[in-house]
Amino acid sequence: MNILIHPTYFPSISHYVAMIKTDMVTLEMEDNFQKQTNRNRMYIYSPNGVQLLNIPIKHSLDRHQKYKDVRIENDFGWQKNHFKSLEAAYRTSPFFEYFEDDFRPLFEKKHEFLMDLNLETFELVNDALGIQFSIEKTTEYFHEITHLKDYRSLANGKKDTTQIEEYTQVFNEKHGFLNNLSILDLLFNEGRYAVDYLKNQQL
Repeated sequence: MNILIHPTYFPSISHYVAMIKTDMVTLEMEDNFQKQTNRNRMYIYSPNGVQLLNIPIKHSLDRHQKYKDVRIENDFGWQKNHFKSLEAAYRTSPFFEYFEDDFRPLFEKKHEFLMDLNLETFELVNDALGIQFSIEKTTEYFHEITHLKDYRSLANGKKDTTQIEEYTQVFNEKHGFLNNLSILDLLFNEGRYAVDYLKNQQL
């Protein structure tokens, strides 16, 4: 099976459930940018419950700006804030320290384009999980597709209704289980056991 999916910022667990079951992952490179989606945000489990981490972007006068042309606004020090938030959320998780040095450099450099950053987060997570995907990239945009399984809607967190099985999260006792957060939540809590977990989930 070949699926079509958006590169997003440290994708949701549902993204990885879709990808772990496929032979080929086709990344959508030609769509227009849409605000209020996971293209530039992820959700983590903070000490206070669910927390949104948002990447600021430079606004364009073009209402139909291509996703791949979106530039990051790097004047706000968002990288440092995001990494501090990850530390506060996952410092006591079983696997944060194991992966910390792999992820830290990403937050110490400045990417110009959002797409480039998201592709790098994708590679980092895949390496951490010890998995590889056969990757293709689109060269033109199609609203409707028939030859691929279309999972592009998973980039819109509000429309993604995936329910996953519970696993142990750091602040379970305070706030209960939080569903379908960033893949980082699963990785830092389960390490490479996350791969078997993902294979057992359904979309």
